Amino acid sequence: MKRLFYIFAFALICNHATADIYKYTDSNGVTTYTNIKPEGNSKAELVISGPKTTEPPPAPREKKPTAKTPTPANFPKVDNQTQNQRDQKRREVLMNELEQEKQALEHAKQLYEEAQNTPEVYRGANGKTFRNVAKYDEKLRVIEAEIQAHERNIELLNKELNL
Repeated sequence: MKRLFYIFAFALICNHATADIYKYTDSNGVTTYTNIKPEGNSKAELVISGPKTTEPPPAPREKKPTAKTPTPANFPKVDNQTQNQRDQKRREVLMNELEQEKQALEHAKQLYEEAQNTPEVYRGANGKTFRNVAKYDEKLRVIEAEIQAHERNIELLNKELNL
């Protein structure tokens, strides 16, 4: 059953992707199959013939402007005073979030300065101390990514608040 399915699927795919296929043998005895008819080779044999008629591509669909549907009469409406209260509350929440992001950014910058001044070390088998440069660099990269994330958040909050 699977074999029949695969044969059927292959036949459908091949049906749409047909072209003229030519077979010829050159002077060295090498047989070549190609979709380009060889010039000057009268012994080229047409093996598979593709469709002779070409259909024009379908015309692109025009985008119809979407008409705005009117608001239903029973749709709940909010008066200006309630909307202003909601906007003010949202602004307060965003301002609090902005302050928290600024504090987190300052904390991350302090961590970065401390990490720069504290190299990563490990002790060898003989008791000698070595610097672990890879671990040090990774620690700094993580903190730098955190700083960039806080800076981006602050930028977006300022944009949202129109500051």
